Amino acid sequence: TGCVTTWGHTDGGGDSRAVSKQLAGDVRIICPASHAFAAVKGDGSVVTWGRADKGGDSRSVAGQLVGVRRVYSTLSAFAAVR
Repeated sequence: TGCVTTWGHTDGGGDSRAVSKQLAGDVRIICPASHAFAAVKGDGSVVTWGRADKGGDSRSVAGQLVGVRRVYSTLSAFAAVR
């Protein structure tokens, strides 16, 4: 488990300040897409950041992102397995 630090182009997921508190610990898996990231935490929750239109905004499915074991990605989308 660990914490996440990001850098690089903001448009490519390099700016995670909006979710920095959620990424401060207990991150188990990070899954990249072309312009976004998804992190699975130890409790099975998922934190996303990056371009909203490339999967960086998961608010519309937040209620379903519980007990997640794995996240898979394409260039611009994510799928979670519970």
